Parts: sequence; structure tokens; C-alpha cells
Amino acid sequence: MDVMKKVPVREQDAKERACNFEEVCLGYTKEEAMEEASRCISCKNAQCMKGCPVAINIPGFIAKVKDGDIEGAYEILSESSSLPAVCGRVCPQETQCEGKCIRGIKGEAVSIGKLERFVADYAMENNIKPKTDVTPNGIKVAVIGSGPSGLTCAGDLAKMGYDVTVFEALHEAGGVLVYGIPEFRLPKTKVVAKEIENVKSLGVKFETNVIIGKSVTIDELFENEGFEAVFIGSGAGLPKFMGIPGETANGVFSANEYLTRSNLMKAFDEKSPTPIKRGKKVAVVGGGNVAMDAARTALRLGAEVHIVYRRSEQELPARVEEVHHAKEEGIIFDLLTNPVEILKDENGWVNGIKCIKMELGEPDASGRRRPVEIEGSEFVIDVDTVIMSLGTSPNPLISSTTKGLEVNNRQCIVADEDFGKTSKEGVFAGGDAVTGAATVILAMGAGKNAAKGIDNYLKNKNRG
Repeated sequence: MDVMKKVPVREQDAKERACNFEEVCLGYTKEEAMEEASRCISCKNAQCMKGCPVAINIPGFIAKVKDGDIEGAYEILSESSSLPAVCGRVCPQETQCEGKCIRGIKGEAVSIGKLERFVADYAMENNIKPKTDVTPNGIKVAVIGSGPSGLTCAGDLAKMGYDVTVFEALHEAGGVLVYGIPEFRLPKTKVVAKEIENVKSLGVKFETNVIIGKSVTIDELFENEGFEAVFIGSGAGLPKFMGIPGETANGVFSANEYLTRSNLMKAFDEKSPTPIKRGKKVAVVGGGNVAMDAARTALRLGAEVHIVYRRSEQELPARVEEVHHAKEEGIIFDLLTNPVEILKDENGWVNGIKCIKMELGEPDASGRRRPVEIEGSEFVIDVDTVIMSLGTSPNPLISSTTKGLEVNNRQCIVADEDFGKTSKEGVFAGGDAVTGAATVILAMGAGKNAAKGIDNYLKNKNRG
């Protein structure tokens, strides 16, 4: 065994997986996981933990895997994380825990994410549940949104003894884990549904089809329903567009709509009541993880797919693993390219996307080199479908129907960074509703911090 290199993880063949929605990564066997765990040098001052937004005891759970005690490893994981099977699949470990791994200085970092996934999957397959030895205190807390921040906050509060109810606007719990991330990256029945069941096993109640701000307001939750604190984890589901000519053409989607219809409504099935348009040639505008998800979904629906991104590959915000998988599957990358117009045929359907070539200038406020148009370099990519993946912002419904809740100029709720406290007493917020679109693990970290803030608030309030 070469301790400087990771134990390889088995994956579906690229040609085969490009035609199905089965999970790409097949994960470790127990023997492979134990071998990979043996590469960990058990640092006393573990830098990997400093890179984890939910502060998992990484050396602790890996030591258990090394010894073959997978149940013990799961017990350590579940102390800090309500969604280990999710995190093991979608967290950007390369820039967080693995990015700080000491083993990675002279070799390859330990595969912390793949080990976390193995442990969580093993626990689900063997019906091992998180420990639930709590004393209920009868104090009611409402959690708005059942995405990663809401699930984390709800799970942590339930472990503290609170009576937690999660309100979800859609008909199925899970938030972005269900509607945003495709099956081939995050299986819904095998993984997400079971993680939610674990949260339910802690005593958390779920009410779906409840739109806070329409079905009931936050003020009414306090005044009429007996809740003593509220956490807002409603995410950022309002898509952004470029504002270029032709953007209202038939066949133009936001990535949010495209993925929601495919993942949640099964619109990839032609027998679906609302089947999605199966483009033959698709352009996805953007370079983040959501863009990769949309592009790889369109590919699986039979299209030739182009990623159109205005910067170079070095500036792509998507995870390296996602870009690698997209390339393996045959997605075409049109980099240093920016759309300027969406062309339409006589019936108003997309008939191409007019672009201009770019070059990188001086760094902008984000620290990345600013793309500059090359005059006279316009050209047309022949496509019949365009998917805009330019980010999202929070829907203003909750803030506009809640008295005294401050938002900033991006419609994000203003909340304290440490514990998610907002301008309205008893209301806390975290995740994309506060930061704008970010990662699953950062949303989980915000939910975890807010649970601590809510606990402190309620203890002080009820003492008085």
C-alpha cells in the first residue's frame, strides 16, 4: 500500500452512466474504507476539523473505521451531523476538511468525505440509528424549510429536548437535497429520505405544503400557535437571469426550474404529467455546481450539452470532481465565452445562442480576473434549449410578511454570524436565506449555530 495515495473509489463507467440516473460513485467496501482510514496519522492538533463547518470529530470517527468499529464511527459522526450520508457525497471536502489534511502536504489527503459516506451508508444498511436519549422540555420551536440548514437546526434542537415542527412549502421534505441535486449525485430514496427519517426519529414533526407568508405568517406562529422561537432556513430559490435579448424565448429555463422539474417532479419521464423539453442541443450558462448538475441532467436526457462560461477553467466555481465527471461524460466546455443574445425562430423557440469571446483582465472584487470582451469575436452556438445557471436569491415572501425582520439590498435576511439572531425577537435565520446561494455544509453549519443561539435565547427567556 502506498500511504501517499488515496485508495481509489469505484465509479460507474462514464459511457454507461451518461445514459442513466444511477449514482456515479459506488463508494468504498469495508476493507477499502479500513485501508484508507489507516492513512490517517491522527494529528493531535487536527487541522481537518478546523475546515469542517459542523466541527465533526474527524480523527475520532476515522480511528473507529481503522479498527473496523463502524457503528462506533457512526455514533461519533451523528453527534455533530444530522446528514452524514449527504455530506459525504456533496460537500466540497477538497477545500474544507481534506484541504487542511496534513497528509495532503506531501501526498494525497485522506478521503474524509468518502469515509464519512461509507460509515453513514453502513449505518443505514444495518439499521443503526442516532442515539435519542433526551428529556422533552415541551417548548415549541418552528423551523421554516426542510433543506440542510433546517434539518440540522431541527435535529440539534430535538436532541436538546425541544418540541420542533418543520414547515416545508413543497409537497416533499428535503429542500434543495430533493429538488436541486440530481439522483446520480444524491439518491433520494436510498439516502435523503433515510436521513430525514433519522431526524424524525428524534421527535421532529414535519408539515408539508405550508407556505410561510401565505398559509401562515411568522407572527401568527408566535401569536396563535404557541411557538416560542422560529428558525428561517428557507433557502434561496429565486433564479437570476442575464437580461439579454431573447431571454424570454420558449426553451429558456432557469437551472432551478429545470432541476426541480426533473428531480422532484420526475419530468425526465415522458409519461410525466409535466414532461420537460428534451433538447437535442443544450447550452448551460454558468460554471458552478448547479450548472454541472443541469448539464449532466440534460446529457442524460439525450442532448449534446455545452457549458458556456465567461472565465477560464481555473476560475470555474464548481468542484473539481464535478467538472472532471462532466468532461468524462462528454460535456463540451465553451470557456472564455459570454452570451449576448438568445436567437429565436419564427415561432418563438430558441434557435441558437449568440456569444462573444472573452479574455481575462485585472482581478475584480471577487479576487478573480475580470473577463473582458474581445471586440469583433461574436459567434453563434447552434442550440435549441438554454439553461441559465447564474445563481439564486431568497424569495422576499417571508421578509415582506414578517414585521420587524431586516433584510439587505439582496433580499437576504440580516442575521448575526455566530448564532443567526435576526432583528426580530425570537427569530433566527441561516443558510442561503442569509448568505445567498452557497453550499450544503455551510447551510448545515448555520443551522447548527442557530440551534445553539435558540437554546441560549429560550433558556434566558424562560428563566425570566
